[in-house]
Amino acid sequence: MINSAYFFLGFKSVRSFDSPAIALACSFIAIGALLKNIGFNLQQSFFSTFFTYALPGQLVMAESFIIGASLINIFIGVWLVNARLFPMAVSMFPLLKSKKQSKWKYYLSCHFLAVSSWLIMKKDYRTITEEFRIDFWIGIGTATWSIAILSTVLGFLVSDYLSKDMMIGLAIVNPIYFFCMLIGSIKNIAIGTSVILGTILGPAFYLISPEWCILYGGVSAGVVAFFAGEFDE
Repeated sequence: MINSAYFFLGFKSVRSFDSPAIALACSFIAIGALLKNIGFNLQQSFFSTFFTYALPGQLVMAESFIIGASLINIFIGVWLVNARLFPMAVSMFPLLKSKKQSKWKYYLSCHFLAVSSWLIMKKDYRTITEEFRIDFWIGIGTATWSIAILSTVLGFLVSDYLSKDMMIGLAIVNPIYFFCMLIGSIKNIAIGTSVILGTILGPAFYLISPEWCILYGGVSAGVVAFFAGEFDE
């Protein structure tokens, strides 16, 4: 069973002053409004976040739906976009591992992996007893997931009062928050190089290939940062 004390400790962690909860809510208000504008009903919008819980993946799904892409193409597109979560999983789940915990908790909690919940867990995991970190993580995930779902519904309901510019502004609040947190976490040359170089190369590659600029910029910055970290050691 899930330890209720650690679960609710994680659940309440979204109330901290540096929590990404507000940024997360803003982004999903935007996705809720967008889904209504492209023809989704309330139930479809609700289950889009309920089952997917990934803003970039939902945006790809919505854009693919607009242009009439097939279901298999939408699935592949969302799957590829959500592969970005793999490095987060690799960096975090070893910190949660405990032989005293049931494996079903780890399978269940994979659904909660997102930038917002990952940031909270990486910040607080050292303060939690190792055996109960998975319960704490499930609490965080449940809280952020619930915020995303409720914000999607709210965005759907208030979409008539949001202009296109307002929706775009709301949608980028969460990425900006994540970027600011990355800057704040710069503690060595590898992280600093990846953040700074990625910021420069992304727009630079946009001038060459708008469709692939993020991939090119990210891979290039990551490779340079890796070797910079190796040489620094």
